[in-house]
Amino acid sequence: MCKIKTAFIYPGQGAQKAGMGADFYEKNASAREIFDRAGETLQLDMKALCFEKNDRLDLTEYTQAAMVTACLAMTKAASEAGLTPDVTAGLSLGEYAAIAAAGGMDDMDAIRLVRKRGILMQNTVPAGEGAMCAVMAMDASKIEEVLEDFEDVTIANYNCPGQIVITGGKSGVEAAAAKLKVAGARRTLMLNVSGPFHSPMLKPAGEELAKELEHTKLHPLSIPYVTNVTARKVEDIAETKDLLVRQVSAPVRWMQSMEAMIADGVEQFVEIGPGKTLAGFMKKINPKYKVCNISVWEDIEKAVAVLKGE
Repeated sequence: MCKIKTAFIYPGQGAQKAGMGADFYEKNASAREIFDRAGETLQLDMKALCFEKNDRLDLTEYTQAAMVTACLAMTKAASEAGLTPDVTAGLSLGEYAAIAAAGGMDDMDAIRLVRKRGILMQNTVPAGEGAMCAVMAMDASKIEEVLEDFEDVTIANYNCPGQIVITGGKSGVEAAAAKLKVAGARRTLMLNVSGPFHSPMLKPAGEELAKELEHTKLHPLSIPYVTNVTARKVEDIAETKDLLVRQVSAPVRWMQSMEAMIADGVEQFVEIGPGKTLAGFMKKINPKYKVCNISVWEDIEKAVAVLKGE
């Protein structure tokens, strides 16, 4: 149906919000099935977790499964409306939704894996020992240069020009943030997170996740996806398990992933999931490219019109 090369892109942790997917559950049988099956698979009340205000939604061990469930439910509804991507990508946990949407993984396996991943990421480093900090309005190469002086601090996310996130041991991150301010960063903001995500400190979590992946059946990809780890297109599913293990402790190269998709001829991006975080990043990565958002039921009709060229 889509006349132009289209990418489905999926947000990561931080985009979650109470009520996400509730209207899809009401209006679409396939979306309803995703939520119901996810609840059965994980033995969680997924509807209460996603639809009602609660404290668990912002806890990593619950957030990841809730987000992927909501995103995949929305994807089912979009697919039934005739929206199909040529390539997918997802930011951090969103990569699991991207792989499932590309045909490489069953929906329930994606949800089960991110539930395990969330628990591992939350529990691998004791609370208070790790930290993350957003660095605003500073070139990535300059940040990398400053971080050479810090053994346990690395870049976690290349989100977009002017927004880079650093990660590592708490005292190291705080010291690095102070040095980055002196070196010219407009602002540094310590993030309210439960661990040093995408840090080498989480390599043990990746090793444990590898055991879970060993028991997960993957399928040949029907379309490619772009991985966070290398910002390159994956067309052979045999690469996926190793990439997902590495992804836990490697930087999220989101900016580079979007640039690679644009270079590959993608003309239209559709952000599927709550919020407009990725659309905001794209304005800074390349404002020429517009992002359609599908986060509420009414968005599907708008996206269909855009992708039909109406």
